[in-house]
Amino acid sequence: MTAVRIADGAGEEAIVVRGLRLWAHVGVLPFEREQGQWFELDLVLSAPVAAAGCSDRLADTLDYSLLIRVLQAQARQIRCQTLEHYAERILRQIAEAFGPLPVALELRKCAAPVPGFSGQVGIRRCGPLPPASP
Repeated sequence: MTAVRIADGAGEEAIVVRGLRLWAHVGVLPFEREQGQWFELDLVLSAPVAAAGCSDRLADTLDYSLLIRVLQAQARQIRCQTLEHYAERILRQIAEAFGPLPVALELRKCAAPVPGFSGQVGIRRCGPLPPASP
């Protein structure tokens, strides 16, 4: 499997959001879904940004504040077991809000409930995704 590149690339136009903290009810253990926990999200949305660089108009780019608000609202509603599913839902939410953009994401669980482990676990995904099946 090829790793998703989250870092900026030379010559690549993108909107980058790093360290978005989201409180969500996601986890295999029942208390994770009941009580919720913190997740951290990094996103790279490939999008033309040069037009806004010249015009200084928000209408010529993607509004990352809208993106953040949409993902925060989704986090308050979601209930699922796996990071993989949560990442899928994030990609679909971005596609609904902005269309089928090339997106790379890394979603991390900030405190995985594993005895003796104090690090983070995460998942990397990329899109755009095909339309959801009816």
